[in-house]
Amino acid sequence: MGSRQVTSWQGMNITVAGLGVSGISAARALAGLGARVTVVDGGDSEAHRTRASEVESTGIAVRLGDADSLPEGTDLVVTSPGWKPSSPLFEAAAAAGVEVIGDVEVAWRLRGPDAAPWLAITGTNGKTTTTQMLASILRAAGLRTAAVGNIGTPIIDVVQGQEQYDVLAVELSSYQLHWAPSVRAHSAAVLNLAPDHLDWHGSMEAYAADKGRIYEGNTVACVYNVADKATEHLVEEADVVEGCRAIGFTLGAPGPSMLGVVDGILVDRAFVENRQKNAQELAEVADVNPPAPHNVANALAAAALARAFGVEPRAVRDGLRDFRPDAHRIAHVAEVAGVTYIDDSKATNTHAAEASLAAYESIVWIAGGLAKGATFDELVAGSAGRLRGAVLIGADRELIRGALARHAPEVPVVDLDRTDTGAMLAAVREAARLAEPGDTVLLAPACASMDMFANYGTRGDAFADAVRELAAETA
Repeated sequence: MGSRQVTSWQGMNITVAGLGVSGISAARALAGLGARVTVVDGGDSEAHRTRASEVESTGIAVRLGDADSLPEGTDLVVTSPGWKPSSPLFEAAAAAGVEVIGDVEVAWRLRGPDAAPWLAITGTNGKTTTTQMLASILRAAGLRTAAVGNIGTPIIDVVQGQEQYDVLAVELSSYQLHWAPSVRAHSAAVLNLAPDHLDWHGSMEAYAADKGRIYEGNTVACVYNVADKATEHLVEEADVVEGCRAIGFTLGAPGPSMLGVVDGILVDRAFVENRQKNAQELAEVADVNPPAPHNVANALAAAALARAFGVEPRAVRDGLRDFRPDAHRIAHVAEVAGVTYIDDSKATNTHAAEASLAAYESIVWIAGGLAKGATFDELVAGSAGRLRGAVLIGADRELIRGALARHAPEVPVVDLDRTDTGAMLAAVREAARLAEPGDTVLLAPACASMDMFANYGTRGDAFADAVRELAAETA
């Protein structure tokens, strides 16, 4: 269904799906604009009831335990990102001719005439890191900015806040893009495309199409990954403003209208005069933290968006130098008995795990969790030569065990038949037994964490705690 722009929210009956952070943010913002808001959520736990009472105290209605039926008189549904398009609530809305949009779409429609432009980023992996890198570069250029969207402060709160920005670095998930039909970025990047969230989108084609929405209406640059033809195809399919350019990034030497790497230097052959012959040095690979190949690709994408916005080369270098990655992203935990322990719990799908495994030469791999419909044959086949051993944990570990048996039968595998949180200490001890000095024990699960842990951060913390316990035992 196409978007129907709202000029006034006053008096509208709006149903907000989901009592999480983004749902509450949307509900409060819309109620503040005069809408009559009802929040619906299928949960009815004590935590849900506590949140509901807090929201109801501001004059917003909350309905718990029934998320399937559409409240009578609803004019618009605003959904939290994780709700599937096939949800009965949305089917009821479609039957009633009621539009469904997400919190990002609401934020876009709430922007004022002088609102900051958006530099938008999506992709299966690297979104958060690239968005934070971009914000660091923009700050180094002296611009007022914030990293928003799928990270940090809800984007509605930023758009409605008092602080003024020159430009926003906006991370957008495929969920958010699905429900954001009229967002139009200054420039945008799709970092990569690999099967993920297919249980939500229904197919790889639908997933890719939602990612591709980020390019719609771009005015200056559509940034794509030269190594991932699917991202370039999305640019080719996009309806952009006349004059908008396709800008590639590559870990190799760049052609014209690309950014790339030459002799350890990040260079720009897109935003320079006479790009057929000239290139502009931006930074050194050593300025990227950490300088793993997939993270250098993230840095090039961030640099491309910053350069599209007119940022000077020096600010790209300074911003990359200033950037510090979040926890659980290829984070060095410790070295114990000559073995390095790396926490990449954020590698929650096969594509992220593939990038992580490619960064090390000899690996004892800790993997497993919730597969989310993924298969592991391609990942294991591509990484088999680097594996000294594997330790498997979690609910769907047998899928990885099968791939290892098919593509890396000589690699010793320890299958921990347990999903309790204490399994991580056992996993680290088994990995230490398999590892030799010079090896890397790598937590890159290629799976979601919710079978055993609250989130990937908790899983990474459990790994780090286990490594520290191991270090104490061997001291």
